[in-house]
Amino acid sequence: MRTIGVVTVSRSDYGIYLPVLRQIRQQPELRLQLIVAGMHLSPEFGLTADAIAEDGFTIDERVEMLLASDSPEGVAKSMGLGTIGFAQAYARSHPDILLVLGDRFEMHAAVVAAVPFRIPVAHIHGGEATEGAIDDCLRHSITKLSHLHFVATEEYAGRIIQMGEEPWRVIVSGAPSLDNLQRIQLLPRPELERLAGGPLQDPFLLVTYHPATLEDEPPEIQFGEVLAALEEVDAGVMFTYPGADTGSRAIIRMIHEFITAHPQARLAANLGMQGYFSAMQYARAMVGNSSSGIIEAASFRLPVVNIGSRQKGRVRGKNVIDVGCARGEILRGIRQALSPEFRGGLSDLINPHGTGHAADTIVGTLKDLKLNDALLRKRFHGT
Repeated sequence: MRTIGVVTVSRSDYGIYLPVLRQIRQQPELRLQLIVAGMHLSPEFGLTADAIAEDGFTIDERVEMLLASDSPEGVAKSMGLGTIGFAQAYARSHPDILLVLGDRFEMHAAVVAAVPFRIPVAHIHGGEATEGAIDDCLRHSITKLSHLHFVATEEYAGRIIQMGEEPWRVIVSGAPSLDNLQRIQLLPRPELERLAGGPLQDPFLLVTYHPATLEDEPPEIQFGEVLAALEEVDAGVMFTYPGADTGSRAIIRMIHEFITAHPQARLAANLGMQGYFSAMQYARAMVGNSSSGIIEAASFRLPVVNIGSRQKGRVRGKNVIDVGCARGEILRGIRQALSPEFRGGLSDLINPHGTGHAADTIVGTLKDLKLNDALLRKRFHGT
């Protein structure tokens, strides 16, 4: 039986993984080894490891790595702790293949630790770009440390080959999160409002904002501009938490201050995938700089006001309105997104990130892949 080790470090990557995890578990030739780390184990970010267990998955390894500080020093130290913790996990239970996703610093630590163990690494969502965040270089570093690449679009496949990866290692699977839309049952609005802590105004905006970690301005300055724009909009607001990046705690504090001043605003710290997709279904528009606005929102034909440079470089649908970080630009983008004309123009939108069958491709490849020396010995393509 082939053991597939899967590393999940946050609620967002877990939701993307879910169709893949289910398919691995259904294959008699495969054994799922789930390694849980990062924000999943933090009460501050909702202790979402509990939700994984509630979904019926066994957590084989827990890697505690997040310090209480989100300063640059704190993040760098967390990466070091993660490398140690993942190394200890691999020493106890050496997977045949390690499956990782995305661009988080916690995920990078998992891949770095796998190198001395000669564990083949398969990476989902490589080749993308987030030019406003340190995640961009972490993602490309994970690509060079990986042996197999499952990408969302042909354009991303071309970027990975441009980085010197051999074409046979690169597989266009589409985005796994879209597979969830084939089977998920969205929540009734009253249940979503229960998760949000109270009634949602109609219309309401779904706001998910993460620190742009390569910008010179402190995150609280940029997020202050977002909040100032929201003050001038005749719509409700539903916030979700940012990830555990440098500056995230300042954003969380500002969200709570905004809600105190605006009792009709809502915060859903841990919606889960079902709740988050349900929020996309009922929201009139999405505001922020989350990858979910670039990848999943198109499937709901949901207008997205994408702020700043964090997602610059990603393929996007015509539902995305790119704006700068000043409140005037953000406000104009929100008003455009709320206009009936803009939303009406999205009726024929097709999500460029796939058709919802990524898990079939990913799991089928992992099952049939030859685990040999040729897989581990990488050659630079194009020379």
